Amino acid sequence: MTKRKTDQLTRDSEDLYEAINQLVRVHQFRDRDRICGYDVSVTQCYAVETLVKKGPLRLQVMAEEMFLDKSTASRVVDTLERKGYVSRVEDEEDRRAVRIQATDAGCELYARIRADLIAEERAMIEDLSIEARQGALSLLRQITRATEVRCGLVDESCATICSKD
Repeated sequence: MTKRKTDQLTRDSEDLYEAINQLVRVHQFRDRDRICGYDVSVTQCYAVETLVKKGPLRLQVMAEEMFLDKSTASRVVDTLERKGYVSRVEDEEDRRAVRIQATDAGCELYARIRADLIAEERAMIEDLSIEARQGALSLLRQITRATEVRCGLVDESCATICSKD
């Protein structure tokens, strides 16, 4: 690779790093502002989303899925239960334990929030070519996989296999 191409690749890599950093910050604030309009915090929304996608979970498993400690997850669940978005049910495998599940109201809330956020995303990409959209999605998936490996969420062999999708 020529020095000029190497220098350009370095500049582009630095620009990508800065763009991702800014995206993460702005996206979190955007979600916080939007989701608060639904009477739940970002963390509460992620908790409902986790339960909708994964089904009923024990508190410890839910905390691990959300990268929270158990006491924080417990407070989130308590608040969501008071609002009627989640409920506690007997664990079928261990009758002494309970699982947390999304209620119908929680599922409906998540569906509304998701639909609104997807409509925003659609508006952002509607003028891009299919190739540009697919290229952007491919890059975002690669960044996600690399971050999962770096954080120890998956091992490199899985990330390599998964990246061929």
